[in-house]
Amino acid sequence: MSDAVIPIRSAGARTGSFGDRLFGALARGAGVLVLVLLGAIIVSLFIGGLPSFRAFGLPFLTETDWDPVHAVFGAGVPVFGTLVTSALALLMAVPLAFGIAFYLTEIAPDWFRRPVGIAIELLAAVPSIIYGMWGFFVIVPVMSEYVEPFLTDWLGDVPYFGILFQGAPFGTGILTAALVLAVMIIPFIAATMRDVFMTVPPVFKESAYGVGCTTWEVMRSIVIPYTRTSVVGGIMLGLGRALGETMAVTFVIGNTNRITSSLFGPGNTIASIVALEFPESQAGSLKLASLLALGFILFVISFIVLAISRLLLRPRTA
Repeated sequence: MSDAVIPIRSAGARTGSFGDRLFGALARGAGVLVLVLLGAIIVSLFIGGLPSFRAFGLPFLTETDWDPVHAVFGAGVPVFGTLVTSALALLMAVPLAFGIAFYLTEIAPDWFRRPVGIAIELLAAVPSIIYGMWGFFVIVPVMSEYVEPFLTDWLGDVPYFGILFQGAPFGTGILTAALVLAVMIIPFIAATMRDVFMTVPPVFKESAYGVGCTTWEVMRSIVIPYTRTSVVGGIMLGLGRALGETMAVTFVIGNTNRITSSLFGPGNTIASIVALEFPESQAGSLKLASLLALGFILFVISFIVLAISRLLLRPRTA
């Protein structure tokens, strides 16, 4: 017969076991609570917007009319404005955020990294209404007097592409809203990229430098592949901020329910139209149901964006 080892549980071990079970139950409850809250938000938005979906059907997603007087509502304009402004903001913000993170982690001297890092974190903490006021009083005049006329002169006559830069330079519009959104999300993306770039083991980079790689080659071949998941997560964090931004966009987008081919034209986003119209909507009205339906659509858009990011992060198979 082989000797059997019988574990002996002390009183301290039993107490620790109970503490582990309690901690596990609390952690499990926190996870379930998140799912319950998420489900409650989805269900409440869907039920609240159900009268609008029943009244207008699927054309509600593409209809561009928004007429509270005749109770005709469509989500086409705010959905278009939300997608376009967020996409443009991401196109402007990601290269700048990457450049900031690249400079701080690979090029900047040690004494300069900390103050710039603190400045980035302070920018992330600025309230959105401050960005909106700054955009309205500073960015809008600059756009109307300098930027938009310059873009019209240089790009307005380009075939096919120039139509995006034609129109009256009022300063407010889709392009200005995207610019303000880009300024708002740069700190989030840059801070995330900076933090994850610093997690790369120094031995990896030192080995690459040892075989003659340049700084950019180390970044491209070592740092970015190592941190790809976190970098995409930071970009998605910025995109989520852009999709749901309200007051900053409301100040500068023009708040007009029409779709124009020019980026200088005014428009609307889901968040901005909900902020403007919600205080004037009556309980049980079709207008309130349409606003809640817009909230549900914004939630669906955010879910689709998250699903796409997960697909991009899926491991590649040979």
